[in-house]
Amino acid sequence: MAVIDYYFTSASPFTYIGHRALCEVAEKHRCEVRFKPVNLGAVWEVSGAVPPAKRPAVRQNLRMIELQRHAAFRGLKINVQPKYFPVDSSLADRVVIALVEAGHDPRYFMGKVFAGVWANEENIADAAVLASYLSQTGNDPVPALEDARQPWTAEIRERNAQEAIAANAVGVPTYVLNGEPFWGQDRIELLDHALAAGRPPYHSPLA
Repeated sequence: MAVIDYYFTSASPFTYIGHRALCEVAEKHRCEVRFKPVNLGAVWEVSGAVPPAKRPAVRQNLRMIELQRHAAFRGLKINVQPKYFPVDSSLADRVVIALVEAGHDPRYFMGKVFAGVWANEENIADAAVLASYLSQTGNDPVPALEDARQPWTAEIRERNAQEAIAANAVGVPTYVLNGEPFWGQDRIELLDHALAAGRPPYHSPLA
């Protein structure tokens, strides 16, 4: 069985846009998906990226256009200037880690979180909001939130960031198949093609 390492943060709009499509590709090819929230700041520190508000105006404007274009392509609602953004996604990320470590599938909770920011004007930094998402997706919010607040979930999130860096991720979402990184939700179709072809992974000759 092929394995996809899925690196993301809960506040990322492009992760939101690609989430459903990525899960569909994984199901199509019967892949295992390993859900790995990261501390994006640690990844950006190595890749040289900066938060959207610190980018030149031309890049900020293009980002707004790209968000609308890709959301429409995937049939998703999006508000490119949501009420709660920027937002601290660390607790939501750590809830995902808690769910994974408890043996639960986090994808439906993740979908609620992503849409909460980018479609529904909800504050994913609010534990009560996260508790509601957990309940709506059949998860018990009490142990999940309790575990999410433990130091070990923060440690896993930092470790995931280092794994992403080692895999040559420059941002999120990044999907890694057999050591080959696919950065950005617009690479999902290329990931689908790689899985269908069964080809060996590509590597940089500079590495």
